[in-house]
Amino acid sequence: MKPPAFIQESTPVNIRSQVLDTAKSIVSGARETTYGGPESSFLSISRLWSAYLEIPISPSDVAILMALMKIARLQSSQGTHFDSWVDLAGYAACGAECGVSQQ
Repeated sequence: MKPPAFIQESTPVNIRSQVLDTAKSIVSGARETTYGGPESSFLSISRLWSAYLEIPISPSDVAILMALMKIARLQSSQGTHFDSWVDLAGYAACGAECGVSQQ
């Protein structure tokens, strides 16, 4: 996902808003329609990872681990990959939903 053309000329606040707005539209729209909500999707992933690794992994752990993968990608791109920032924000939102529902 390439940043919109206006991002190059935007203020920092506009960039923040664009990242969050884009992440919101993805996690609340197409991804939810395709994969279901994060709770059910991340629960399926956590069960597979738990079986493979032979340690318990929770749905919120899945969000944290996916966020760490995005951080690693950002590290290799020196933080210039817009789509990784968007995905990181999306994983944070999904992780919050999974974590709060576990209480």
